[in-house]
Amino acid sequence: MTGESADQATALPRAYPTRLDGRSLLLTLLLALIAFLVLTPLVLLLLNSFQIGKPGGEVIYSLEGWRQAVSSVGIVDAVYNSFSLAVTRQLIATVVGIFLAWLLARTDIPMKDGLEFMFWLSFFLPALPVTLGWILLLDPKYGLLNQAITQLPFIQSPPFDIYSYWGIVWVHLATTGLSIKVMLLTPAFRNLDASLEEGSRVAGAGAIRTLLRIVVPIMMPVILVATILGLIRSLEAFEIELILGVPIGLHVFSTKIHSFVTHEPPQFPAATALGTFVLMILLLLVALQRLYLGRRSFTTVTGKGFSTRPIALGRWKYPVFVAVLVTALTITVVPTVFLFLGTFMKLFGFFTIKDPFTLNNWAGVLSDPILLRSLKNTLVLGFSAAGIGIVLSSVVAYVIVKSRYKARAVLDFLSWLPWSIPGILLGMALLWTFLLIHKVVPIYGTMGALVMAMAISGLPVCIQVIKSFLMQLSDELEEASMVAGASWFTTYRRILVPLLLPCLIVVGLLEFISAARNISTVVLLATGQTRTLSLLMLDYTAGAELERATVVATIIVAIVIIAALTARSLGGQLRIRG
Repeated sequence: MTGESADQATALPRAYPTRLDGRSLLLTLLLALIAFLVLTPLVLLLLNSFQIGKPGGEVIYSLEGWRQAVSSVGIVDAVYNSFSLAVTRQLIATVVGIFLAWLLARTDIPMKDGLEFMFWLSFFLPALPVTLGWILLLDPKYGLLNQAITQLPFIQSPPFDIYSYWGIVWVHLATTGLSIKVMLLTPAFRNLDASLEEGSRVAGAGAIRTLLRIVVPIMMPVILVATILGLIRSLEAFEIELILGVPIGLHVFSTKIHSFVTHEPPQFPAATALGTFVLMILLLLVALQRLYLGRRSFTTVTGKGFSTRPIALGRWKYPVFVAVLVTALTITVVPTVFLFLGTFMKLFGFFTIKDPFTLNNWAGVLSDPILLRSLKNTLVLGFSAAGIGIVLSSVVAYVIVKSRYKARAVLDFLSWLPWSIPGILLGMALLWTFLLIHKVVPIYGTMGALVMAMAISGLPVCIQVIKSFLMQLSDELEEASMVAGASWFTTYRRILVPLLLPCLIVVGLLEFISAARNISTVVLLATGQTRTLSLLMLDYTAGAELERATVVATIIVAIVIIAALTARSLGGQLRIRG
């Protein structure tokens, strides 16, 4: 290398950010765009909790909405149920999730990759189809498992009731409760220095004691962060409570908001007031999580320069493997199989009637024009949200990781903020936004409204995935491009995008899966012409047409599984971080 080129290369790490910062106007516009997309709905949600006039009409400020929300029948129970259910399942999921993640990451049980993928897959299975599968098993009147158990001596009544507090807890654990803990904790456990455990065992401690006395305390920052994130997402729950809780009078805040908005006439002030109250609590949790995370060191979880030898379980190896396998099968295969079985039933759940099975459900649903329209809407929503998610999240992640833009920390926070907003609240906030701007931008009632909602909702995960990949790329690649005279945009387009391509495809598929399975975010925004498969399934379920609901649910599950398998295959060595 000549002296001149060496000087260029040496100066480049400083020159490159300077050139990028020279385009601070574009970066500021990007920050303004993200702030507009994320903050505008939230600000309008807060303001309109004090606004009792009709959307688009005269603005009348009052506390009437808050009075309606506070005095609504059952509102105290609904808020209590929301936090009680969330805390209960987080406590259970955290304890079980720690043990499962430790087994998958630190022990010598076989088929660890396959088992981890099953938990990964269960996270992406739509909640409502899985719920329908569990209804077929655990319904107190016709559930197969209940019927089988009541045939045993001394068992007079069904032991399980899916329509109960603990039934709701179980279904949440079987959908995302356990799987998200495994997804978040397994990589952290995998990168823990094995010498810490080896030192404990040399001192005479067994594997379980080492886990409880050494590993868990060291991993406590990660565990607490995962628990807080899980608690925030638990408060988003909607469809499971709507199907299993509302019939027995068990409401949560999301079902109360739904009832306010779908009431005739809609009670928007009460809905926005309740949503604002819950959002303030969630933002407090987010602030605590980020404050705690920012003050902690994760130096034991670097994965570099130390031993990661697995722990030998000895004679417990295969019994433990069977236990983990049964758990994974229970939350993935079992409800999916029974969901598929339900599609062929003349009367959902009734196996004892004459000729209980039929193909008429499939024939009726597949020949229904509503299905084709809903399928088209789902595909349009999925691909559009994926395209926007790829472009927007890749640019934002690039600015956060690779630039020295002074406001990149603010951009990082804003891009993560939608994770803390329950889907029903985001949907309601966007509903207000679209109604207020309808005369200028008639987006309400169009697919564009749903696409924008899903693009905002999926932004945090997509950005985190791309950030984790960008952090692994050496700056030398960009430096070489800059030495050759390329601009930062050319470097991004010609160098980084090809390297990011597998990651971008995974991000697009994750966004597609989220759009295909989502209910809570789009339920308040969709109209009869823009309803997706997930909302069609919800309509059938709410209308007691469970036979047709299972057919639509099976189609959604098939789409999600194909997309998830494709993402897993194309992701290769990429680690999808929660």
